[in-house]
Amino acid sequence: MHEWALAEAVARTVEELVLSGRDVKHVEVVLGELQAVDEEVFRVALEELLSSLRAEKGVSVGGFTITREKALFKCNVCGHTWSLDEWGVAEEFREAIHFVPEAVHSYYSCPKCGSRDFEIVKGRGVQVRVR
Repeated sequence: MHEWALAEAVARTVEELVLSGRDVKHVEVVLGELQAVDEEVFRVALEELLSSLRAEKGVSVGGFTITREKALFKCNVCGHTWSLDEWGVAEEFREAIHFVPEAVHSYYSCPKCGSRDFEIVKGRGVQVRVR
């Protein structure tokens, strides 16, 4: 499951920050809508891994939250911006977009002008923000 691999990457990032002297009170993990992560599996994995860090290395974090970032697209021809909801993307295509985000250009076009010349502005990947 890639959720555990993602959680391990987040936990290692937090560990490195703490061990380098940074005071990490809270971790926010931002999951892009195109990332197709099972949030509950990811949450359990991250809880387990952060708990292990506390027990094994004394690395302590006040807490964490998981938020979702909606995908946002922008047409390079007409400047229109839109979300996946405006397209009404079928689940089978969401899966294809997850693995190869650039595949979206093969299936969809700008809902305003019809151009396939658009960019993915937000909603890809995983971000870790610490306070």
